[in-house]
Amino acid sequence: MDTLKVGLIQQANTDNLRTNLKKLAENIENCAKAGAKLVVLQELHNTLYFCQTENTNYFDLAEPIPGPSTGFYSELAHAFEIVLVTSLFEKRAPGLYHNTAVVFEKDGSIVGRYRKMHIPDDPGFYEKFYFTPGDLGFEPIQTSVGKLGVLVCWDQWYPEAARLMALKGADILIYPTAIGWDPADEEDERNRQLNAWLTIQRAHAIANGLPVVVVNRVGHEPDPNHATQGIQFWGHSFVAGPQGEFLAAAGNQEPENLIAEINMKRSEHVRRWWPFLRDRRIDAYEDLTKRFID
Repeated sequence: MDTLKVGLIQQANTDNLRTNLKKLAENIENCAKAGAKLVVLQELHNTLYFCQTENTNYFDLAEPIPGPSTGFYSELAHAFEIVLVTSLFEKRAPGLYHNTAVVFEKDGSIVGRYRKMHIPDDPGFYEKFYFTPGDLGFEPIQTSVGKLGVLVCWDQWYPEAARLMALKGADILIYPTAIGWDPADEEDERNRQLNAWLTIQRAHAIANGLPVVVVNRVGHEPDPNHATQGIQFWGHSFVAGPQGEFLAAAGNQEPENLIAEINMKRSEHVRRWWPFLRDRRIDAYEDLTKRFID
């Protein structure tokens, strides 16, 4: 495959599951009609971002895999003959839950899954309360459109995760995401956070010579406890090429279906010009497995 058309669905969610699913189905159909062969959804796209607070009732949102949501998305992938990357709240066993990306092949089959490895615990992002860290490792998922290095949100800040996916043969790095501002933050701080987020992921593209696909949610979601002003999710979903160049980018205010075309041959050329993998000093990196070097 010389080129790949990708659809990114940047959505604003409600507290109504059926409404969210209806919008997602419509947007998936629209991306497919626009020619997308790979469609990527944002993190935890079925619901509001419930991790703003710690509430045991929210565990009721979790589902087994396979389960109702995988059945729903399987039918859509099959109907539109697309590879579909989803992000689900997985109930693995009573009391054991994961933040899990599930990838569907164009025939509707589940071709792979990735359980989020890095779990944040910050004000407004209390994910350690809900999610057990992943145990499937950093394994690209083979699909008809290439090997997908699927990671999730907080994973996007870690160069180790991107590098391991690249070393295992990923053709694309993909990050379903839910990240935004505290509305109380000043504009300068908002800009610093957004620019850091854009820069780190473009750096993964550059360091590994791979295209990067990032899909974030958008819109304001209130704090269920009313302790804060909630989160203003900043959108800015984008696709970058293997030199970090922007191929397509969404805005930060509105829901949007973003369509981008990726030249799948370009990584080979870039890696010939910039042979970072060749020049790695693998004989001198043993300290990377330490928490800190005193």
